[in-house]
Amino acid sequence: MPRQIDDLTAAQAALTEVFSGGGRIVVLTGAGISTESGIPDYRSPGGIWSRMAPVQYADFVEDKAQRLEDWRRRFIFYGDFSRAHPNAAHLALAQEAEAGRVLLVITQNIDGLHQRAGLPEGRLVELHGNGTYASCLSCGARAGLMAQKPAADAGRSPRCAACGGLLKAAVISFGQSMPEEPWQRAAAASRKADVFVVAGSSLQVYPAARLPEMAVEAGAEMMIVNQQPGPLDDLASLLIRTPAAATFEALLAG
Repeated sequence: MPRQIDDLTAAQAALTEVFSGGGRIVVLTGAGISTESGIPDYRSPGGIWSRMAPVQYADFVEDKAQRLEDWRRRFIFYGDFSRAHPNAAHLALAQEAEAGRVLLVITQNIDGLHQRAGLPEGRLVELHGNGTYASCLSCGARAGLMAQKPAADAGRSPRCAACGGLLKAAVISFGQSMPEEPWQRAAAASRKADVFVVAGSSLQVYPAARLPEMAVEAGAEMMIVNQQPGPLDDLASLLIRTPAAATFEALLAG
């Protein structure tokens, strides 16, 4: 049975001990760290996808009305991302990665807060993409997200300036294949980890939830920082039930 900590001071002490232990640490972050910055949750009960059905990738490509609806939502989400600020969890992970104590941060979030906190790009994998910019479905060219609003507001599908292909927010939509390179980086790091830390993820979405399983199978200890129980709790050595931002703030004081 994993040990569970519900007291903030004890949780901070346990987290500090893990990050000062000298082993190879890999961190998986989920919505639970960004909700503390004011980013709405997507998948939880009462979250965005419980109130509006997500636009499927095939519908985005084939149906102009669905494509424009997706763009309408992306502009709203971008506003949420822009108003939010990295919290102590984002800042602490950036600090630990910069210091070389974190091998890799793997995130399921699309809000760009890890980058804004200063996390080095080489230490970050965004499994579900990034909702702060757009990319071309044909040539992969990157484009500004809000720069597409005049076209979308006028009822036109935003197009790539380089090749004329369809532009889309650079997120992995429902029904869209995850790019192989980010997944391979995440999987390789997970297998090398001595400690795998889950922060703010319910671990209910695959393939992301497969990563902690892979780490444990390869011999890693797993630590989960999440206020709610999850399906992989029994694989963890330690369960921390305190808020992520307040818990990780202890690392900033070190």
